[in-house]
Formats: sequence, structure tokens, C-alpha cells
Amino acid sequence: MFQLNANEPQALAQYLKQRKWLSTPENIKSVSIPGEGNMNYVLRIDTGERTLIVKQSRDYVEKYPHVAAPANRAVIEGIFYQTISTEITVQKLMPALIGLDKQNHILVLEDLGMASDFTFLYHLNKKLNLEETRDLVHYLNKLHQHFQRPKGSRKIANLKMRKLNHEHIFHYPFLGENGFDLDTVQTGLQAVAMKYKKDAMLKKSIAALGKVYLSSGDTLLHGDFYPGSWLKTEQGIKIIDPEFCFYGCKEFDLAVMIAHLYLTNHEESTVESVLNDYSLKTALDMVLLNQFVGVEIMRRLIGLAQLPLKVDLVFRQELLDKAYKFLVK
Repeated sequence: MFQLNANEPQALAQYLKQRKWLSTPENIKSVSIPGEGNMNYVLRIDTGERTLIVKQSRDYVEKYPHVAAPANRAVIEGIFYQTISTEITVQKLMPALIGLDKQNHILVLEDLGMASDFTFLYHLNKKLNLEETRDLVHYLNKLHQHFQRPKGSRKIANLKMRKLNHEHIFHYPFLGENGFDLDTVQTGLQAVAMKYKKDAMLKKSIAALGKVYLSSGDTLLHGDFYPGSWLKTEQGIKIIDPEFCFYGCKEFDLAVMIAHLYLTNHEESTVESVLNDYSLKTALDMVLLNQFVGVEIMRRLIGLAQLPLKVDLVFRQELLDKAYKFLVK
């Protein structure tokens, strides 16, 4: 199996030329890491004439090598890009797929240039503006409207990745003893979290919600629609990293976005505008939507997938209480 390696540009150039993703005259001028990756090994290739993003998935999470993950997730992501290429309004909001190597779990994407993700929102000193919020909802509108009820092999199940996500959303955060001391995140958080970890009614609600997440649905979802997947570029907002994609219930994507609006202390009016701008609003199950909002907030505060939140314990506790009310009526 060919392994990407930033320290072996000649081998990388040879591989890309064999696949015809680089032309014969092109050479690699430099190789760099385009940002702090979580799931995959990602490189930016500069030929002097253009830049490309090359991504490889391995059988573990790149940021947490001790966490196993499906090795073919880059292939699933590539299939997502192939699927959405038929709808130009969605394609324009994402990088174009240049190549997919299913055997080596490698995909090559258009480089979106100088860009930053929206994780700066977690510092709470900046907010989405109205245009940015509308662009994000516009993406979900087009994705959810145009890719529904596929037939046969066109349906993306991505069950292995969903099971991995299920563990970290619906199970691990709510274990009484999971080996993760939350006081290393913020002093006092472990004691706060135990209130929820011991709540039988909450855990029953989350277990039922987890079964909904693992079930099949009719709408193509991005699957991880949060600020780390939103890019601020010179061409406007772009969406990346759909490796958790699957056909499921539309409430999930929208709920993840709304949960992160709460986590970044946006006004309730921003949440209302998101719901008002969502074109399939009348078809939403609002109870299910709110439950997904609640569990996403909780798992980000007391689970392994921590965010760079610049907040105090009181803010975290208020968010956890809000999330609890979404989940337990």
C-alpha cells in the first residue's frame, strides 16, 4: 500500500503522475501541512503552477492514534464528492474532486487557497454575520433538497464511520468511568458531568436517539456540519470534510449547526434565522431536532471530542442544563 509521506516528495510526485493527477512536466516544489487535521493525513502539494490537497485515511484517527477508525473513510468521502458533482450549486460550495484511489484510500482535491476554518468562533469574541449564516443554511438546503431517496448502490450507508461517531456522541461521554478526567479540561467539570452521567432518564433518551442516528434515512447528510468543516476563503464560505456523510434524517445536520451556535454563544435570534431560512422547515421533527442539538452540546462538553472553548465553568454548566432540557421533557 502506498503511504503518503511529506518527507518523500519524489515518491509522491511519481505516484501522482502515475495516476495522471500531475502532468509529466509538473514537479513538486514544496509539501506542507494545510492545518491541524483530526481524522486523516493531509498534505498540500505545490507544483509552482497550482496547489492540490492530498488526503489519506488510515485505520486510526490521525489526531488520536490510539483510536481505531475505518481505513476506507477517504473512499466514502470521495464517493460523496462524486455524488454531489451532479448538482452545481452544492459543488461550488465544496472543493472539486480531482482523483480517488480506492485501493490506497487516497483522494486528491482542489486546493481552496488561503483559508481558515471557523473554529475561531469558540473564542467567543467573533460571531457569524448574517451573510455567513445564510450561506451555511443555503448549503444544507441544496444538499438536503437535491439528494433524497436514492436507489440501490447510490445510497451511502457509511455504517462503520457512523458506529465510530455513535460511540463518541451517544455512549462514551455518558459513561461514569471512561478514563477521561474532565478536570484536565477545566477544574470542576468532572463533578459537574457526573450529574448527567448518573441520570438514568437522560441516558435512556440518548440511547433511543442513538438508534435513530444509526438507522437509515432518505436525505444525504454532510454528517459533521460544525465550524471545523466550514472554511472562510477568498471566494466565500466553503464546506469540507464530509467523511461522516450518510443518508439519514435531515434533522441531524441542522442540529449540529445549531448546537455549535449555542456553544459559541450566538443569540437565540441567530438560531431562529437558521430555522426560518431552512427550506424544509415544515418537514422537520422539532422534538428530534432539539434532541440532536442537546446531545451534540453535551458530547462536546463532556466527551473526548473537545473544542477550543474559551469559557468558564459557569458557561459550560449553563449549556449542559440547556442541553438536558432539550433531551429530557
